[in-house]
Amino acid sequence: MSCDIKEVLYSEEEIQNKVKELGEKITEDYEGKNLFLLGILKGAVPFMADIMRRIDLDLEYDFMDVSSYKGTRSLGEVRILKDISTSIVGKDILIVEDIIDTGITLSYLTKVLKSRGANSIEIVTMLSKPSRRKVELPVKYNGYEIEDNFVIGYGMDYDEKYRALPFIGILDESVYLNDEE
Repeated sequence: MSCDIKEVLYSEEEIQNKVKELGEKITEDYEGKNLFLLGILKGAVPFMADIMRRIDLDLEYDFMDVSSYKGTRSLGEVRILKDISTSIVGKDILIVEDIIDTGITLSYLTKVLKSRGANSIEIVTMLSKPSRRKVELPVKYNGYEIEDNFVIGYGMDYDEKYRALPFIGILDESVYLNDEE
């Protein structure tokens, strides 16, 4: 599997330092608020687990499974595959995402959550690819901005592989070259 990695972008230690930094800022910003973390399955699971332990506040959390991808391609159509199981009326929602690419999925999700009565909605992401953005999307907490490479590890996958890697790396193009034809 390591031969599938072209380059390691962020080591496990770098990721954990960034999570600590983000957690401290979120703790400061959400003091006295009704914080509700909303993790986006499956990719955000490692980040969600780490960030919630670094936020020194009482909070609630749940997960949604929302998709607009197949393989390496964004389909442009957003589908809710698993919805949250609790009311978010009056809660301060912090969407936890592994990576923001086109922004289509989160733009759609933000509108859905607003219509459900959330007090506020913000986004925290480990990675952001601004060059790929197709919609305007405000991101309050951003771990790292990256170039347009296909990344894996720390929850991010290629066809459900590589999610459990403790680091973030660039996938070698030869692994998915046929997928883009």
